[in-house]
Amino acid sequence: MIYGAYGYTGALIAELAVAKGLKPIIAGRDEAKTKVIADKYQLPFQVFDLDDSTNLEKILSKVEILMNAAGPYSKTAKPMVNACLATKTHYLDVTGELAVFEWIATKDQEAKEKGITLLPGCGFDVVPSDCLAAMLKDEMPNATHLSLAFKGVGSFSRGTALTMLENINKGGTIRENGLLKSVPAAYKTREVFLKGKKRLAVSIPWGDVSTAYHSTGIPNIIVYMATNPSMLRGMKFTRYGGWLLSLPFIQSMLEKKVRTSVKGPDTQMRKTEKSFLWGEVRNNQGDRKELSLETPEGYQLTALTSVWIIQALLEGEIKSGFLTPSKAFGKDMILQIEGTKLTATK
Repeated sequence: MIYGAYGYTGALIAELAVAKGLKPIIAGRDEAKTKVIADKYQLPFQVFDLDDSTNLEKILSKVEILMNAAGPYSKTAKPMVNACLATKTHYLDVTGELAVFEWIATKDQEAKEKGITLLPGCGFDVVPSDCLAAMLKDEMPNATHLSLAFKGVGSFSRGTALTMLENINKGGTIRENGLLKSVPAAYKTREVFLKGKKRLAVSIPWGDVSTAYHSTGIPNIIVYMATNPSMLRGMKFTRYGGWLLSLPFIQSMLEKKVRTSVKGPDTQMRKTEKSFLWGEVRNNQGDRKELSLETPEGYQLTALTSVWIIQALLEGEIKSGFLTPSKAFGKDMILQIEGTKLTATK
């Protein structure tokens, strides 16, 4: 089942799944929008919201794998995961929300007891960066510090933009000595090697601050995004003006603007653009290693990796418990996606 299949990312996943010969159940909250996708591919569909846990469990009891493509995942993941645990249904999603990863990780033992997979972050958040982190850990087993950076989202989908809006006043997060640490927005900047040259990058509370720790055990982790001086100034402004942007009537106004104006990258952009990732590990002796990764455009990659993971589960490559992509399928999983290249930058 693909829940949220009429959203930007859900529709991409549904399209590719059908092209690969799969026949998912199309699902969502809006009947008219869900039916459009189901009719397009001549697939069965279900319409339901997540408030009625009894109904949710009844529906998922007939489903082997749930792909949750309906964000914000801060609202949808908890009822979905709890229902999947009750019905022994494998749970997947494409979140990049750090708090969601951390909450799902607390369900690891219960998932193992039920024999199901809980694998959030099946897309650009966080498959390539998680695999890159695992590769770097393999290069330096005694690494104490991990830095990751990316340049890959030329245009955001509506769902991603709404999630960013929801978190606009929450600052940043890094991992320090094994623990999550709240820090101001745009806490650190540095130069990183992306797309063939050094670029300005700023720290952000990306999902890998959670997942890379679970994958590698490296206790100090910061994730960066390529930026420019104008964007950096805007991020720093939220340290002081974020409270204003988070006021209910401002949020409502901005949300309406997002829903009417944000559409996500077009087909041409998805097919031709590339995403670039960089990673660095250091140890206490001062040694360091770097690796760089080139992948398809972020949303295109999300569809590719999501369907790859669905197919792997259907074919029986199943581990139970809370998993990251690299823990589920190995650090080289990303290299099995067409259009992905790994290089050593130093």
